[in-house]
Amino acid sequence: MERKMPLGWWMRKATSIGLVATITIALGVTFVLAKRVRESAHPRTTPQPEPKTQPLPEAEVDIMPRNVFTSTLAGRWYEADPQRLTAEIDGYLAHVDSSVPGNIQALILPHAGYQYSGQVAAYGVKHLAGKRFSRVIVMGPTHQLPMEDVASVPDATHYATPLGEVALDVDFINALKQHPGFRTIRGAHDTEHSVQIEVPLLQRVLGDFTLVPIVVGQLDAENSRAMARVLTGLLDPETLVVVSSDFTHYGRNFGYIPFRDDVLANLEKLDMGAWDFIEKKDLNGFYDYIARTGATICGRHPIGLLLAMLPADAQAHLIKYDTSGNMMGDTSNSVSYLSIAFTGTWKQGKAVAAQPPQEAALTEQDRAQLLALARATLECAVRNRRMGTPEELGITITPGMERVMGAFVTLTEGGQLRGCIGDIFPRRPLYKAVMANAINAGLRDRRFQPVREEELPLLHYEISALTDPAPVPSYNDIIIGRHGMVVEKGGRSAVYLPQVAPEQGWDLDETLTHLSQKAGLEPDAWREGASFTVFEAIVFGEEPT
Repeated sequence: MERKMPLGWWMRKATSIGLVATITIALGVTFVLAKRVRESAHPRTTPQPEPKTQPLPEAEVDIMPRNVFTSTLAGRWYEADPQRLTAEIDGYLAHVDSSVPGNIQALILPHAGYQYSGQVAAYGVKHLAGKRFSRVIVMGPTHQLPMEDVASVPDATHYATPLGEVALDVDFINALKQHPGFRTIRGAHDTEHSVQIEVPLLQRVLGDFTLVPIVVGQLDAENSRAMARVLTGLLDPETLVVVSSDFTHYGRNFGYIPFRDDVLANLEKLDMGAWDFIEKKDLNGFYDYIARTGATICGRHPIGLLLAMLPADAQAHLIKYDTSGNMMGDTSNSVSYLSIAFTGTWKQGKAVAAQPPQEAALTEQDRAQLLALARATLECAVRNRRMGTPEELGITITPGMERVMGAFVTLTEGGQLRGCIGDIFPRRPLYKAVMANAINAGLRDRRFQPVREEELPLLHYEISALTDPAPVPSYNDIIIGRHGMVVEKGGRSAVYLPQVAPEQGWDLDETLTHLSQKAGLEPDAWREGASFTVFEAIVFGEEPT
């Protein structure tokens, strides 16, 4: 049942617990990008607990609007001063004394701060000296933002580090985004170090190239192969693929202590077990090994994606291995670093046909299954202290439920709000967002006590599925009554759902004035220098009993 709730009802639902993690929202939330924030937006009022496109001509490239992504790692992960950073990298390169015969088509490099893993990484990038690549794809894992069955590419045109700017291959990125596995996910790149850390090393050794930064989410083998087909269809012989990954994270700091004696020897044995499957390019074996041993390889998903991409004749070479425990002389906590090269040549790809944009509408079957899934998920969590699978819960996942969308789950009891938590920005399939947020709304909404088992039959479930946010050139493109909106300026942002403005009786100017104040900005800050993003909401709930 779709319905439009009165403003007072929405006002009781508003609060937030962080953009980067899970967000609780109704009327609106204020947040600072890439920072964890909490605020009570409103008081609680209830007493209850296609083929590859050719590069644009140079003249056309020059007139494209510049959007520069500036790396946030300088001064923390590596030197901020360009001369000192150059000297640091050159020092690592000078100590490399190995060589790998053949053409390098891919590398796996570590991604800790340079003082820890810079030397091991240099063993890999040194083999690129004197070679030319027109495009470098860098794939790293997401460490902070859960992203299921999807990878994120930025909407920038350039990457900036202390060593200068690198142009992004915008055509390649746009071609990737024609497929559902690749999209621009808000917050995925801002503070994620895994991709950014490799860029100065590549700048120093390669000089001129275009960059494709990809932050890879959590993938299974099937999705890895599907996304690999898209990527290889766009490759050419002048492409280099770099995967950013550390290997075993050992010790109390990482919650992984499979052994306590002979730590360095056992770490090497564990890491070399993973290397054996990488050397054989055995995707299933690699994933099975991680599941069997619990090996804490943070970049296992981009590594799996690379293994699915590599041609049969690619040869793997382990160039360098070390651990921070060995370097520091302290094995109480240790991270392993491998530098791996793959020799061979990427073939000219044949682009996978682009998939048309998915319709936002959900069928009646989709909605019924999602509502049943939300209820069954929370009931299983309350009664059994775990999240059941859709199969266990008797739910059939429809194609519409697999779309990547933002979603909120709202619980009411006796007409009163009992919990509401959700995601503004899409980063996982809709059914997974509903499952996670059903549990969050019932057990983790900090305004309420967790739902008790005796309350379960009394709850009413409602789901708000959000369409993909899209930037608009001007606030004049916002349609009151249709669009939810995000305003951003000076690192501060705020959001309203589509229902807010019409229920308040606000016109566009009034809405944006209130939204600016919600973001902690001056009332008229939206008039100049602000950017705007819009989305729509599909709201449906259980039939009243």
